[in-house]
Amino acid sequence: MANETADITPKHKTGIRPLYFGLLIVILLVLLLVNLVLGSVDIPLGDIVQILVGGEAASEVWNKIIINIRIPRAITAVLAGSALSIGGLLMQTLFRNPLAGPSVLGITAGASLGVAIVMLAGGTITSIFAIQQLSAFGSWIIVIAASLGSAAVLLLILLISIKVRDNVTLLIIGLMIGNLTIALVSIWQYFSRPEQIQDYLIWTFGSLGGVPLDQLWILAVVAFVGIGIAMALSKPLNGLLLGENYARSMGLSVSGSRIWIIVSTSLLAGGITAFCGPIGFVGIAVPHLTRSLMGTNDHRVLIPATLLMGAILLLGCDIIAQVPGSTTTLPISAVTSMVGSPVVIWVIIQRKNLQASF
Repeated sequence: MANETADITPKHKTGIRPLYFGLLIVILLVLLLVNLVLGSVDIPLGDIVQILVGGEAASEVWNKIIINIRIPRAITAVLAGSALSIGGLLMQTLFRNPLAGPSVLGITAGASLGVAIVMLAGGTITSIFAIQQLSAFGSWIIVIAASLGSAAVLLLILLISIKVRDNVTLLIIGLMIGNLTIALVSIWQYFSRPEQIQDYLIWTFGSLGGVPLDQLWILAVVAFVGIGIAMALSKPLNGLLLGENYARSMGLSVSGSRIWIIVSTSLLAGGITAFCGPIGFVGIAVPHLTRSLMGTNDHRVLIPATLLMGAILLLGCDIIAQVPGSTTTLPISAVTSMVGSPVVIWVIIQRKNLQASF
């Protein structure tokens, strides 16, 4: 009953979903290949394919560039796009707010604060270069700190949501909490050395190229665990979308579901922020784009579709950020904002009433 009510898909569109999923997978594979081809060094497509199937390129330098730089960057884009998009979907369902997301509600800022505290205790500044130099143990510390920071902010917002039911008011409170955490880091930044400030600013721009090959598995484990929890929550998420009272009447544990949503979102937002820096707008734009494409609110469909859509969007943004034909690489966070904002505006114009989905 709950799942039937949660699915608002027109009957004629249900049979098209497998086609959409197949199309998304094809687009993802194409963008992955394009991402591997692009770079300051021109490498023939045949050599790239040869490396991907387990062979070696004609040049040893090309082999190292593909394996140590381009493949980790592409995989990081896929993991980051998927994780941030799923995190945004969870937040929008939990708060029943179309503008909720890790960056808007201050969750990403909380993760940044957690990372900053760890780096401050170590006597340095939060930077992507520092993360590159840390061992696997150090990377786990950063991930845990970022996850705890994002969980703390999310718990605070969740407690406030018990008293404040208005979505707009809750959104404003989330923005204020995010600004507060940013202010705390800014005060620390004010008393830092100039070279530390420069490193921190570079980190805040966001980067997909800062995860070395030997530490990529840590990011993958964190993302897979967070996404796995989200997939297991498909039924509770459908119930929450219909209201807490209805969810309880269906035998769902609302408090338990909230806890697991917090755990999943904290891992996803915290892990990505720890390795890639703050990346905004993906968590807001992708869930709406996916709902518009799939025509449903059923999370059994939305979660895998959002995963694919998020990976596609961030891979596309990374291609734009590399400025094809140039040696310049733009900040990924700036590109996601440039791409994400028109997407959200377009979806709003098409659907006219985003709140109706909640």
